[in-house]
Parts: sequence; structure tokens; C-alpha cells
Amino acid sequence: MDNASIFSAIVAAPFGAMGIRTEHDRVRELVYLPASYRLKAPTDKIAEQAARQVEKYLVEPDFRFDLPLAKAGTAFQRRVWNAISAIPRGEVLTYGQVAKALKSAPRAVGQACGANWFPLVIPCHRVIASGGLGGFSNHDEETGFHVGVKRWLLAHEGVSRF
Repeated sequence: MDNASIFSAIVAAPFGAMGIRTEHDRVRELVYLPASYRLKAPTDKIAEQAARQVEKYLVEPDFRFDLPLAKAGTAFQRRVWNAISAIPRGEVLTYGQVAKALKSAPRAVGQACGANWFPLVIPCHRVIASGGLGGFSNHDEETGFHVGVKRWLLAHEGVSRF
């Protein structure tokens, strides 16, 4: 598959690859990609910085990202993303727990998670359903690529019950 032109870099990941889009000296988007995507060397300094940091995280789950991110999301989505960013590595919260802390609803939290432009940096994989793993990245299926990515990320961070 060759949709590489929309990405400023594509780096290998144990679950496939990560696409990195940059725009105006900021990271615009990070995307989970299946292994069918060809790797792509960074095309600018921000893409190079993001690629290095993604690679470091994929080896060391305690790595902390420090990237210039483009402004994205609604005020509510940014509140959810801030709450999710505070979940420590190795821990998870349910959509309901995040919703309660924000005086919102679990479905709204799930929608904000699915709208996350910066997965890994904003670790939505640390938010689960009350009865199990839940969906991921706007994909509700219990199996498949995206849920497999979520399982890998949680295991990488020391959460092994899924």
C-alpha cells in the first residue's frame, strides 16, 4: 500500500507502523498503520523529532514525549485529553471514571478518545470499557487491527489483563 505521500514520516512499530504528519513546524497527526504501509524517512525536522520519540517510546514505555503539537479538538475534547494524559503508565481508567471526573458521560469521553489526533502522546489506550477492553481509535470491534494495537500498547506498559 502506498499512501505514504500524506505522511511526513512512517516508522516501524511492533503492531505495524506509525504515520506522522507535520504542518507548520508542528506535529499535526499520529496514525496507527498496518504493516502494509512502506516506511518513510522523515521529510522535515519536526517529523524527524517525532519519529525518534515514537521509536524511543516503542522500546521504553516510560519515555515521555516532548513534541510541538498542532492545536486540535474542541474545548471538551482537550479536557478529556488532558485527563487521559494524567493516567500513569501501567494504569487504566474506564470511560465512566474519566467521565465522572469531568462531570460528563462515558460515551462523550469515548468519542473524544476516538477524535485524538496524537495517540501515544495522548494515551487513549489507557481508557477501557467497564466490562473489558472496549473499542479503540473509533473502532468498536473486539478484535481487529486497532484493538490489537491497544492490547500491544497496554502490554508494553505493563497492563497484562487484556
